[in-house]
Amino acid sequence: MKLLLATVVSVGMVANLQAAGRDTISVVGSSTVYPFATVVAEKFGKKTSFNTPKIESTGSGGGMKLFCSGLGLKFPDITNASRAMKKSELDTCRNNGVTDITEIHIGYDGIAIANSNKAPLFKLTRKDLFLALARQVPNPDGSEALVDNPYKTWQEVNDSLPATKIEVLGPPPTSGTRDAFAELALEGGCQQFGWIKAMKKADKKAYKSVCHSVREDGPYIEVGENDNLIVQKLEKNPNALGIFGYSFLEQNDDKVQGSIIENKSPEFETIADGSYPVSRPLFFYVKNAHKDSIPGMRAYLKEFTSEAAMGEDGYLLDKGLIPLSDSERAALRDNVMSGKKLVIK
Repeated sequence: MKLLLATVVSVGMVANLQAAGRDTISVVGSSTVYPFATVVAEKFGKKTSFNTPKIESTGSGGGMKLFCSGLGLKFPDITNASRAMKKSELDTCRNNGVTDITEIHIGYDGIAIANSNKAPLFKLTRKDLFLALARQVPNPDGSEALVDNPYKTWQEVNDSLPATKIEVLGPPPTSGTRDAFAELALEGGCQQFGWIKAMKKADKKAYKSVCHSVREDGPYIEVGENDNLIVQKLEKNPNALGIFGYSFLEQNDDKVQGSIIENKSPEFETIADGSYPVSRPLFFYVKNAHKDSIPGMRAYLKEFTSEAAMGEDGYLLDKGLIPLSDSERAALRDNVMSGKKLVIK
């Protein structure tokens, strides 16, 4: 969902915010966007007279909840997200008076399914991932019926895979990475079964339940919002796989390797051109009522969306961000700085 909501914020609200006197930008949200936002905040703090923004990694869902709780200095100014804002979250924002929001699309990321460099490289399909990790899967007898997931090893899923136990370390339901993994990987595999794909027209809710629900009987292990912790655990357990953003894979390529998914490796080029099957856009959302009341907000937005940060040779590329096209970046900056509606198609 691509959105920009533009409404008039009362002068009284802005005055109240200014009177309260918070002088540090508050940013919450996605663990995937966190390293990008942190680098921007550090550079912003060094090159301007404003305080370094406070960046917290709460997960995309957790960030949306905090962001949409209301206007005022006890609520965050910006939330990072590794998927677009949901309609239910937008409704919560509106119900709490947060009606003037700008969506900023900063670039792209791929979701890596990685393991230790000490272990053999995995070559997987989205169908393999669905059969290994979904709560319910098609009956192995070939009938068009769903059963609780019976698979314990990768070889049971696909006889070309190793006979090791299925152990996948990943984020919790509050994570945008988890949402994106369910939509891009699990649902992508789910659709390989024609009779399940047909459910989408007949009963969309049932279809989503089948295609997005992750098993809870042990093979999928929630490790919280800390992607670095997943990397550490993969180092200690060469038999496990882990799910996190491409940026963490790139930063830790001396420790972990990204599995090949349908003959594509998670690399800059394959994510940028969309050929890597598990890639996604990244965002942050701005509370416009706070723009002129929290010192430095406009300058922070200008820094984040600058060519120096997110351009083709920007410093965020060193952290793993896949940039927008030249035209997208130009439109982004024009719209963010002018306050016009932002729509990235």
